[in-house]
Amino acid sequence: GGRNAILRAARRAFTLRPYAEVTLRGIATDAGVSASLIVKHFGSKEQLFNTVADFGPDADELFTAPLGSLGRHMVLTLVRSRRELQRDPLLRVVFSLGNTDERSLLRDRFHEQVTARLTTLLTGPDNALRAELVAGQLLGLGATLALHPSGAAAQTDAERIADLYAPGLQRLITG
Repeated sequence: GGRNAILRAARRAFTLRPYAEVTLRGIATDAGVSASLIVKHFGSKEQLFNTVADFGPDADELFTAPLGSLGRHMVLTLVRSRRELQRDPLLRVVFSLGNTDERSLLRDRFHEQVTARLTTLLTGPDNALRAELVAGQLLGLGATLALHPSGAAAQTDAERIADLYAPGLQRLITG
């Protein structure tokens, strides 16, 4: 729908260009909608950016499983999100590795809503380190799927990908 097209276009715009260069008109053109529809759905450019920079709902989905099966759940959630919604829950943070304020805001939000939250879920020693490594593994999986859109993983059942990828994640989760 219009809202999802706007969000996809906004994610692209805010992750690839400095905030000051992004316009609602440009996002509207990319999304195939009118700028007024963006204003209707999101209000302002700032509110649209805040929606794009919000990893909370994705973290809710990724982390909603018992710790003992969380690795598999995260892999399946990420793969299905890419396949069914044509979006990755986390990968947009990779484009935020520049130094501008809004990119550091995106990184700060990711740290607070994904890595720090995962740190509080994990038990045992090195939980902050393990949370960072889990986040890296999830970003790596997302990047792999994005880099090879018609590769072997695209032809492979999500359950099989989880069979191979989840044990390493689970090892980090359980310590």
